[in-house]
Amino acid sequence: MTRIFVVANQKGGVGKTTTTVNLAAALARHGQRTLLVDLDPQGNATMGSGIDKRKLVRTVYHVLIGLCDIAEATLWSDSGKYAVLPANRELAGAEVELVDFEARETRLAEALGAVRDRYDFILIDCPPSLSMLTLNGFCAAQGVIIPMQCEYFALEGLSDLVNTIRKVHANFNTDLQVIGLLRVMFDPRVTLSQQVSAQLEQHFGGKVFRTIIPRNVRLAEAPSHGQPGVVFDPQSKGARAYLEFGAELIERVRAVEAVRRAANRPAAASDDPRSE
Repeated sequence: MTRIFVVANQKGGVGKTTTTVNLAAALARHGQRTLLVDLDPQGNATMGSGIDKRKLVRTVYHVLIGLCDIAEATLWSDSGKYAVLPANRELAGAEVELVDFEARETRLAEALGAVRDRYDFILIDCPPSLSMLTLNGFCAAQGVIIPMQCEYFALEGLSDLVNTIRKVHANFNTDLQVIGLLRVMFDPRVTLSQQVSAQLEQHFGGKVFRTIIPRNVRLAEAPSHGQPGVVFDPQSKGARAYLEFGAELIERVRAVEAVRRAANRPAAASDDPRSE
């Protein structure tokens, strides 16, 4: 079963794109067929995957406004070993053009329907704002992964984001839920980071991923080489953490699916009192 997750946070500079790119590479390393959808007009996830956004002929913009399908626009990241639906600055124009379309909130969801069976995971990188692009990402996804720094203002932004997700769930996509909170750029030497991390675990419990991504310069250097950090320096602390996170996400998804299958399995004959 294909799992579609959007990586989102309304606060900028929280490692959202870094998480999307490195999680895609980590999932690929774990043998998962992965598609990364870049929904940010900055195209950072595209460049970080080793694809030059300045040379693109077809992008997610063309998919959203109906000029091509996803298969025509999808490229391959040789460094990350995953597929990419790329973006560049053209995508900024989609905000205006989509206003004239019917069901404009579900354009991406409809497009992904044609290729979702080809992948185990589809990851959507959204811009750091609640825009029509972000709304398309939320409407296409089954869950939201929220990367966040362990800082006070991050907690303030988290409340706003959770409220937004609830509104989208109520009005557009009843499948949408928070999959988990990922603590990123974590520095254990900072007391505030430890305190906020403890608060997250206290208030959100199992929704907080076990894996913690440390602050790591090699992750920051990787995009300039057109590679995910997982590939650029596999032995760095940041790369190892994202590989661990990929494994944890796969484990969590499989556990949920196992529970769902058990709930839908017909009762055995011995469990039926009429069989006695």
